[in-house]
Amino acid sequence: MTSEIEVVQRFLGRLQEMDVEGAVALCADDVVYQNVPLPAARGRKAVRRQLKAMTKLGTGFEVQMRNIAANGPVVLTERVDVLRRGSFAMEFWVCGTFEVEGGKIVLWRDYFDWPTFLAAGVRGAGRVARQAVATRRAAR
Repeated sequence: MTSEIEVVQRFLGRLQEMDVEGAVALCADDVVYQNVPLPAARGRKAVRRQLKAMTKLGTGFEVQMRNIAANGPVVLTERVDVLRRGSFAMEFWVCGTFEVEGGKIVLWRDYFDWPTFLAAGVRGAGRVARQAVATRRAAR
């Protein structure tokens, strides 16, 4: 395993722990983060702001790594991300590109299919609704 892969795995691990400061500490001062096609966050302060917003909206984040590979400083990830808020959970496929220099992430760009992402949200909401109905029925 290359040190670049280890940096990315530590970074994603910190995000799973909802440790924004620990994740940002693994980023360079001039890091660029982008969920394509949304605008990029440039610099640690902007990335920290986006990650903190995510942790305020959600109660959990999980990475199910499918594949990870490095070519020099570039690390590619194929994964399923799981976003949680209470009993709501949505899973969606993500391909991520990370560039690591000097042990710090200088670029993090995630690509995912928006229709699939939205469908994952609908499925997650459906599971919550079914659980609520089942709970009400069981309480009768």
